[in-house]
Amino acid sequence: MTLYSCCLILLLFTWNTAAYGPNQRAQKKGDIILGGLFPIHFGVAAKDQDLKSRPESVECIRYNFRGFRWLQAMIFAIEEINSSPNLLPNMTLGYRIFDTCNTVSKALEATLSFVAQNKIDSLNLDEFCNCSEHIPSTIAVVGATGSGVSTAVANLLGLFYIPQVSYASSSRLLSNKNQFKSFLRTIPNDEHQATAMADIIEYFRWNWVGTIAADDDYGRPGIEKFREEAEERDICIDFSELISQYSDEEEIQQVVEVIQNSTARVIVVFSSGPDLEPLIKEIVRRNITGKIWLASEAWASSSLIAMPEFFRVIGSTIGFALKAGQIPGFREFLQKVHPKKSTNNGFAKEFWEETFNCYLPDGSKNSPASASFHKAHEEGLGTGNGTAAFRPPCTGDENITSVETPYMDYTHLRISYNVYLAVYSIAHALQDIYTCTPGKGLFTNGSCADIKKVEAWQVLKHLRHLNFTNNMGEQVDFDEFGDLVGNYSIINWHLSPEDGSVVFEEVGHYNVYAKKGERLFINENKILWSGFSKEVPFSNCSRDCLPGTRKGIIEGEPTCCFECVDCPDGEYSDETDASACDKCPEDYWSNENHTSCIPKQIEFLSWTEPFGIALTLFAVLGIFLTSFVLGVFTKFRNTPIVKATNRELSYLLLFSLLCCFSSSLFFIGEPQNWTCRLRQPAFGISFVLCISCILVKTNRVLLVFEAKIPTSLHRKWWGLNLQFLLVFLCTFVQIVICVIWLYTAPPSSYRNHELEDEIIFITCHEGSLMALGFLIGYTCLLAAICFFFAFKSRKLPENFNEAKFITFSMLIFFIVWISFIPAYASTYGKFVSAVEVIAILAASFGLLACIFFNKVYIILFKPSRNTIEEVRCSTAAHAFKVAARATLRRSNVSRKRSNSLGGSTGSTPSSSISSKSNHEDPFPLPASAERQRQQQRGCKQKVSFGSGTVTLSLSFEEPQKNAMANRNAKRRNSLEAQNSDDSLMRHRALLPLQ
Repeated sequence: MTLYSCCLILLLFTWNTAAYGPNQRAQKKGDIILGGLFPIHFGVAAKDQDLKSRPESVECIRYNFRGFRWLQAMIFAIEEINSSPNLLPNMTLGYRIFDTCNTVSKALEATLSFVAQNKIDSLNLDEFCNCSEHIPSTIAVVGATGSGVSTAVANLLGLFYIPQVSYASSSRLLSNKNQFKSFLRTIPNDEHQATAMADIIEYFRWNWVGTIAADDDYGRPGIEKFREEAEERDICIDFSELISQYSDEEEIQQVVEVIQNSTARVIVVFSSGPDLEPLIKEIVRRNITGKIWLASEAWASSSLIAMPEFFRVIGSTIGFALKAGQIPGFREFLQKVHPKKSTNNGFAKEFWEETFNCYLPDGSKNSPASASFHKAHEEGLGTGNGTAAFRPPCTGDENITSVETPYMDYTHLRISYNVYLAVYSIAHALQDIYTCTPGKGLFTNGSCADIKKVEAWQVLKHLRHLNFTNNMGEQVDFDEFGDLVGNYSIINWHLSPEDGSVVFEEVGHYNVYAKKGERLFINENKILWSGFSKEVPFSNCSRDCLPGTRKGIIEGEPTCCFECVDCPDGEYSDETDASACDKCPEDYWSNENHTSCIPKQIEFLSWTEPFGIALTLFAVLGIFLTSFVLGVFTKFRNTPIVKATNRELSYLLLFSLLCCFSSSLFFIGEPQNWTCRLRQPAFGISFVLCISCILVKTNRVLLVFEAKIPTSLHRKWWGLNLQFLLVFLCTFVQIVICVIWLYTAPPSSYRNHELEDEIIFITCHEGSLMALGFLIGYTCLLAAICFFFAFKSRKLPENFNEAKFITFSMLIFFIVWISFIPAYASTYGKFVSAVEVIAILAASFGLLACIFFNKVYIILFKPSRNTIEEVRCSTAAHAFKVAARATLRRSNVSRKRSNSLGGSTGSTPSSSISSKSNHEDPFPLPASAERQRQQQRGCKQKVSFGSGTVTLSLSFEEPQKNAMANRNAKRRNSLEAQNSDDSLMRHRALLPLQ
């Protein structure tokens, strides 16, 4: 059974070897063999296998010069290591390199050769056969290129733990060590590249892109990672398409239609050059320009795409490239290639033919390469760069440096350096095995592997623990996922002005090791858009929202498609495309454009504004007029009018009015805590003092006139002490209210933000509206009592109480403060203070004008009325009026009684009153006495009643003649009635009080 299995494997290996003849491999013997997988061709010819005969191996087409350069990099590294005295001395590395043709099938076909050889070696068949031509096992494989190809190869090699070090497969799926146990790579995985792509789009403020990915293990994971990064950055994807180099024409047409109809100008492409080439050709045919292509590293420098004839379509390409390395001596090595000298490189012959577009006539027609060429020549087809025309024979003397091909483009060695680094990684792992000290090894009990019988899994173990410094002085070590973390260069495609070729200008870099937000650097001055423009293209679903606006969602559209909505008042945005508007701080408000916040307008009843100036002028006017009245009263303090108005109380009343006018000034200006606590008590106490003076003054006169004959007791209680005591008691109640208010809930300055959004009203917070109500209510209560007494004393002499003026002033007071309540409740801000100032001034002016202006007018402009006789006349007239009314009432009562008893129908008045009630004066005076009375200073009053008119005539002499006047008056009034006698005596008793 074992022999049968061996024969089967040998048969498989023999068939595999037959399929891959010497010209389809690069092979060199050595103590240790390294395998290599490189895309010498871009693909395979499509061929329908009908299975009518034995299937043949598919033919590789479209020669890849860069792939051959990568192969040369592996051979150069191996030869450099073999010639090094420090690295693997006395050991020779060999190689077996195959062409994958950029397809999975060809790659697996080559991989079977590695696996089969290792399996034969594991069977130890040397005793059964002559193995003089035996090739050692392949202990490691360098390759492959595409991630899809490497995924298939890694699955197969992983079964036998053969280490695979890829130089260009960047798919993040390959980092899964559970599935790909033996896979390592010298290229960063696509996770960082996808993040870098999203960072570039965010950097240029694009948010509307399309994505295209190769339908393989490279494109799909890469674009999926990009979508995740784009979503985090609010980048929307308009379309997402998959492509392949084997896609039929209809599928390509559909993708091109999507690209042409899309409004997204930026297209992110995760693909290799061969997969993208058919799509680009169709786009060029349709001349779809104006797109910005964001290229992954797999095609960013692809010679298939970076062609001058494609530049008008893809001239705005920005791509990622691996960090370039330096390989000393590699340029000269590339120039030494020749079919006759490169005997170990079976691909050199085809390379020479494709480079110089000729054929080598000495090639064996049995070789697949030669056979394919002659077949193509016979059918009129080219195998590479050739055309249907006949190729001339090669002389062998052609100069490799005279032809420009991607093979000689060694200015930026990226993938080539990765190949070089992969070979050195394996060599350093072998060096670790070679120099291992027993007891310090990586295997059981610290044992070491035997370098002469080393196995693949042992090399894999040392690769996982590898740590060395490369020729550029950089530390090389694989992480736990078998990856090397590296940086990217960012390139922009330019058209060379010298030869019209496409050159890759480095315009920035992406540092994976830097902190987030600091990884990307781009020099925008070096970037050319569409090959000539410096202006960054626009690729957004909606136009940028300017500062002062925010993005508004449009229903049914992606988040990147939005409408610009103005920020509401009180909010602002100072950046473009703001997702939301920020609220201004409490003391700030948005400006007109909503681009910033400005301090809110501060409003209070200012001294400088017209309204405040007007109120101040009125308050000053009130203070001036009150001071003027006080000056007049002081100057004319001994005149009858001033005396008759209770001089001392008048002074106190004027002082309280001064306080009323002055208190209004506390309501003007910026409210401070101390002004807020002072203004209401000042206003309340001033008005209560004023009303108290009027109340006491009115009540005193009323009590005097309504009392019986005044006695010394009356004069004692009606004196100044009692008056001031009553004023103090009334005011003290208000003071108590204010003290309680200030202690329990003191008013304070308050910045009100709620009344109007853009204005801060600095007002006084009263602390307690109930306390304010008590203050005003108590003032109105005193005013109501004063109004009652004033109304009751409306018939008293004007010199004493000016009843109608006080009544009118109290009516004004009530009207003002009753109107104040709804006005105070309905206004806000500075107008609250203004309303109260107006109420204070109106009430104060009303009191001042009604009580004092008439007296000032008499004092200044009617001095004839400011005499003792005028005052006494007024007082006596009031006395006679009262007496006459009393007499008539008694007469009417007596008449009614007489009529009821049938007695006399009249009665004779016993008074000095001349009554004309359809009767002659019963007591006429002599003519000489009448003339003498008219010559004297006196007055005459007429009192009208319902039944007649009474004329009163009174005369007064100088004080020194008072005794004579009193005796004459007694004689004239000897017939006065008893009832009127009491009234006269009461009012005459008032005269000394004047």
